[in-house]
Amino acid sequence: MEFRKYQHIERFGNEEVLSIELGLVHIFPKIDGTNGSVWINGNTIKAGSRKRELSLDNDNAGFYEYLLHDDRIKNYLSEFPNHRLFGEWLVPHSLKTYKPEAWRKFYVFDVAIDSGEELEYLPYDNYKQYLDKHDLEYIPCIIKIKNADYESLIKSIEKTGFLIQDGQGNGEGIVIKNYGFHNKFGRQIWAKIVTNEFKEKHYKEMGAIELNGRKMIEEEIINKFCTLTLINKTYAKIVNENDGWSSKRIPQLLNTVYYNLVNEEIWQIVKEFKQPTINFKTLTHLVTNKVKELKNELF
Repeated sequence: MEFRKYQHIERFGNEEVLSIELGLVHIFPKIDGTNGSVWINGNTIKAGSRKRELSLDNDNAGFYEYLLHDDRIKNYLSEFPNHRLFGEWLVPHSLKTYKPEAWRKFYVFDVAIDSGEELEYLPYDNYKQYLDKHDLEYIPCIIKIKNADYESLIKSIEKTGFLIQDGQGNGEGIVIKNYGFHNKFGRQIWAKIVTNEFKEKHYKEMGAIELNGRKMIEEEIINKFCTLTLINKTYAKIVNENDGWSSKRIPQLLNTVYYNLVNEEIWQIVKEFKQPTINFKTLTHLVTNKVKELKNELF
């Protein structure tokens, strides 16, 4: 078998992964290492980074040498020579809060059967038993959700403490897998949500990055129509009707901004976005975030 590049994980809301949340989804913590893969060619263990095959002279921060001395990997691939292991080689990047004993280990996050054509990704419950048998580290599924929505996916980020030191918060984000999902282009593909906290650390240490793909439709609607003018108009009306402002009026402000957005702009939204499918629970969540962002002095 030759080097095979791991698929790109798309940002949740991107056209490539529309409706991935419908059905049974498996949620995994996303860890901040370097992407790696391992397979066997004859009797020789081979390894790759995200973009290339490795050698001992160019081994991706010690990853290839580590694999060559790990008998568990050799035993696994001897039993399953058509399997290809994809995972994360945990060496320091942006996130520095992992437990000391977690570093410099390979954590499998996908197992694929390589028939020489398209890779066939095995479901978690299938490959987990094989990895357990050979005592290999892997990234565990933290929650399963049937017909997830944006709020339940965001809430699952609270459970991403895998390998993180106690009291040091959550990890990089989540990866969303629906093993029964193929996108409209016929591809089996996964989605991700990256936490804002990780983005801030990443930008400070790594500089700005370019994000590909479109925003969620609800996010596009909020950015276009939930303006400071709309929020200020709503705020001023509440102040006038109540002879002043009190923090107890915050729920009223959030609900009224949402009502005004839908009531006043829905026809324009339908026309501009060509009759979009809108998750109104997600829209409500994003309205709250936008009001907090633009009127943070009230919170």
